[in-house]
Amino acid sequence: MASAVFLPAKIPPPTRGVEQSVSSRQSPSLPPAKHRQVGPLQKRLIHLTDAGRVDDVFNTLDLMAERGVAADIRTYSALLRCCIRSRDLYFGRLLHRRLVLSGLSFDSVVYNSLITLYSKCGDWDSAFSVFNEMGNQRDLVSWTALISAAAEKKMEDRALSIFLEMLDEGFVPNEFTISSVIRACWNPYFFTKFGSVMFGSAVKTGFYKKNASVVGVLIDMFARNHDMVSARKVFDGMLTRNAVLWTLLITRYAQNGLGLNAIHLFVEMLLHEFAADPFNTSSAISACCLLESIKLGKQLHSLAIRTGLVSDICVGCALVDMYAKCTAGGSMDNARRVFDHIPKHNVMSWTAVISGYVQSGLFDEQAIKLFLKMLDGPVKPNHFTYSSIFRACGNLSCALLGQQVYAHVIKVGLASVNVVGNSAVTMFADSGRIDDARRAFEVIFVKNLVSYNSDLDGCVQNSHSESAIEVFHHIDLGPNPFTFASLLSSAAILGLMSKGQRLHSQLLKMGFETEICICNALVSMYSRCGNVEDAHCVFDRMSERNVISWTSMITGLAKHGEAHSALQLFHEMVSAGIKPNEITYVAVLSACSHAGLVSEGLEHFYSMERDHGLAPRMEHYACLVDLLGRSGHLQRALVFISLMPFDADITVWKTLLGACRIYLNVAIGEIAARKIIEMEPNDPAAYVLLSNLYAMAGRWEEVGRTRSTMKERGLSKEAGLSWIEIDGTMHRFHVGDTSHPRAGEIYGKLGELVNEIKEMGYVPDGGCVLHEVEEDMKEKYLLQHSEKIAVAFGLLCTASPRPIRVFKNLRVCGDCHTAVGYISMATGREIILRDSSRFHRFRDGECSCGGYW
Repeated sequence: MASAVFLPAKIPPPTRGVEQSVSSRQSPSLPPAKHRQVGPLQKRLIHLTDAGRVDDVFNTLDLMAERGVAADIRTYSALLRCCIRSRDLYFGRLLHRRLVLSGLSFDSVVYNSLITLYSKCGDWDSAFSVFNEMGNQRDLVSWTALISAAAEKKMEDRALSIFLEMLDEGFVPNEFTISSVIRACWNPYFFTKFGSVMFGSAVKTGFYKKNASVVGVLIDMFARNHDMVSARKVFDGMLTRNAVLWTLLITRYAQNGLGLNAIHLFVEMLLHEFAADPFNTSSAISACCLLESIKLGKQLHSLAIRTGLVSDICVGCALVDMYAKCTAGGSMDNARRVFDHIPKHNVMSWTAVISGYVQSGLFDEQAIKLFLKMLDGPVKPNHFTYSSIFRACGNLSCALLGQQVYAHVIKVGLASVNVVGNSAVTMFADSGRIDDARRAFEVIFVKNLVSYNSDLDGCVQNSHSESAIEVFHHIDLGPNPFTFASLLSSAAILGLMSKGQRLHSQLLKMGFETEICICNALVSMYSRCGNVEDAHCVFDRMSERNVISWTSMITGLAKHGEAHSALQLFHEMVSAGIKPNEITYVAVLSACSHAGLVSEGLEHFYSMERDHGLAPRMEHYACLVDLLGRSGHLQRALVFISLMPFDADITVWKTLLGACRIYLNVAIGEIAARKIIEMEPNDPAAYVLLSNLYAMAGRWEEVGRTRSTMKERGLSKEAGLSWIEIDGTMHRFHVGDTSHPRAGEIYGKLGELVNEIKEMGYVPDGGCVLHEVEEDMKEKYLLQHSEKIAVAFGLLCTASPRPIRVFKNLRVCGDCHTAVGYISMATGREIILRDSSRFHRFRDGECSCGGYW
């Protein structure tokens, strides 16, 4: 549909908008002082107040007193207005005290100025004290000042209660009062309770359709609560629209994800002879990002050039963002050209181009180079700039640079800002530096859902399950759908299905079960906890589904080995008119990889750009390498990597090295290992995988050399860890773990199971022991694997028909996979084992992976 929208070839010259725009932005807070002759000392006072020179102001007042020229009430009123503009509470209090000592009689203008000063600065006790002192001098301005400040300070309940009290006192609200109260209803809770009432008040008082400021806040009230139909009705009902209202609605359409509506309204505005300005043009350009329409974006770029707006910083930033997000293949060429032609850069333009490089997924090094160049110039980064750079460091696995940037962030005082801190936590966690991640988390001053999730993800990724559980239990950010969605995501990460089920029960009681974000989180939680049936039940009951809903379900099916069901669901999604995104294709390609569907995987890979205009990114190429590697096409995978349009990252080479271990291809494995070590010499994964490959090939001298290199570099292998939840408590086991209170019972049970399954035909696979030891020692080592210990504990603590759900931080070894299959057959129990790659669901000796993983 987006391609059918075109800007008019000939835009009528603007005849309206400029004057109306200026007049509509005038502040309603205080009436202007009457024109009068101001003496030189009074002028000096106002100048000193604006400059914040407190001592000089009071010295001047003393000088005036010495000369017998006392400051009058109008002078004090002007000084108070200066304090209001600068939000200088300290100076304002001093003036108030001086005014009281002067013996001058206060008029309503001074009283109202004091109320406005105190309320806007958050000193509510002083504001109410002045308000009560006014007595019968209170007027509508006094009430409106309190209401306006309360709404501005997000104290919506206080704003509404003051408004009701004002009505009881017999005051009739004006347009400024109504606007302030409507602003209090921007909050979703108060919008639900009072939004329609305030809309009715605007209609009843006659300000609706006639007053632009009232119409503007009404549009904002509906738009901020995602009711764009009502927002448009308010706009259409306005008798005379100004440029501000056009721009407001265009912007709110874009912010609500309605890109096509925003473009249509922008074109309609031009046809009504209103001028394109930096604000509405940048909003229209942002709408092109939503539509992923480079064609419309280029038309708007052309318009910006013709109207001279292209040099505006807001328009330039929007164009940079649009080209970064909409250009096929993630090219930043057009975005960089726009950036280079912006005449004077500010922090917005620098951040836009740096973020564009990072978001493209291919140019993190260029982003860092630009960041370093920015540091050398006059414009300094803000919290969003630092957030993007931490993402770039994380993408490059460059913990050293990330640490240096974080030290700089501490120096400039931004480490406690959650946007910066959250990104730093993720960057450190992705680099395996969990202690640094936890410290960065603790520094964050106001922790939000993203903060807790970043910390939680880091703990889980780095096998700190106790810390993860501790973080989980500290998340308490209020009962709203987004909190529940975050908590469900946390339960999914840890595999805490009982916690997820309790959350599900709680949100049903609170009426959140129809929220799409909740349903999506439930689908993800159940599938990631090993219960794909309940995930499908939630998905089937959803009255509305978006791309996240479909992708979550496809991912769940793929991880559970139901590749054909996942691909069938993908076809249903496309048939339903839902456009897949990059993450959807990761799920589809993973499904093909786990099932060895090479031809289907290649077809889906090439259809991304052909059918849906999605340029494959690094993660999609990694999926293809995984697909080819798992299927034994190692040489083909190596050629595929050489033909990639960009250099393969460390994940791609690790994927190939892992496949070489499966098929004992030492030659290609050594190529992959060298590439990994070149990129990240201190990453233990390359050495571990290569050592395992040598061991499985019986090349023990190379094993010894590789392990010696690791020792010299101070590198260690990540320890295997498995965990199981029993009655809401997490139990974790390392290899050979004897720390559990019931360790004796566990190993006794495990010994019984091994003896029983040996009689059924189980033969321990000594090839899974990557040490040159005797066969009896190999069997002992195999018995101590963490997943076997967890399964034995689960059998001790639960009864049939309850499934046993075990989670492991690493890939399950071949011997454990075989043994657990036999155990499921011997005990008649269903055993669900989630490793770092997928789910293995064992029933009667058969695994859902079909032996292909």
